[in-house]
Amino acid sequence: MEPSTWQCFVQCIFEFIGTFVLVLLGCGVVACVSLRKSKGEGGGWIVVTLAWGLAVFCGVLIAGPWSGAHLNPAVTIGLAAAGKFPWVYVGPFIVAQILGGVLGAMCVYVFYKDHFDATQEAETKLGVFSTIPAISNRWRNFLCEVIGTFILVLVILFIGDEGNAAALDTPQGEHALIGLGSVGALPVALLVVVIGMSLGGTTGYAINPARDLGPRIAHAMLPIKGKGSSQWGYSWVPIFGPIVGGILAALVYWLVCGLIHP
Repeated sequence: MEPSTWQCFVQCIFEFIGTFVLVLLGCGVVACVSLRKSKGEGGGWIVVTLAWGLAVFCGVLIAGPWSGAHLNPAVTIGLAAAGKFPWVYVGPFIVAQILGGVLGAMCVYVFYKDHFDATQEAETKLGVFSTIPAISNRWRNFLCEVIGTFILVLVILFIGDEGNAAALDTPQGEHALIGLGSVGALPVALLVVVIGMSLGGTTGYAINPARDLGPRIAHAMLPIKGKGSSQWGYSWVPIFGPIVGGILAALVYWLVCGLIHP
């Protein structure tokens, strides 16, 4: 049974809150290890990847029982393409996720405002908000985002296929939810950690348009001293790369499941 409009609204609220927490903690760790005079300055890649995984863990714990915890437009589109999520709710979910990302990034700026002021490098400041490639090669960067998100969504789909999706009690009955929450908070956190450690070195592994676009919008809006460009010319890579990766994962899932369950 498809959720009602009210149920969709409630789910979007939890997508907003879950993505807000994800970005607040995720972009927060980047600020902690990269901004001048932070006690965590120089913490390194292991700290970043572990904290991003735990940020996902926290977002999933909040949103999982209510929306399935997509927290990512690529996950939402991938699940819809796989026939596991109604297309009519894709738009509202994505809007909620992006808005959550904008607010989460703005809170990171308020929290670390003194450290932003103490940091001179404009690209370091942008890196707190959005991904920047280690070597700028747009089409290869795009391919990296496709592959990273393909792994993310494919694993979610196959684990969610085992019948362990969360369920939301409603007056009309139960509506099965699938997303990061159906995988479980800890497994999906570990999945994000391993993607970051293994596949994150080229682009910073956005693997989530809301994680990159929301904070990039915040960077463009905020009065950050000496912030420089928001690099909108690169922004299509962490937006469309993850979406393509999510759709390809759905296609592979659909083909494999067709062989298993003809």
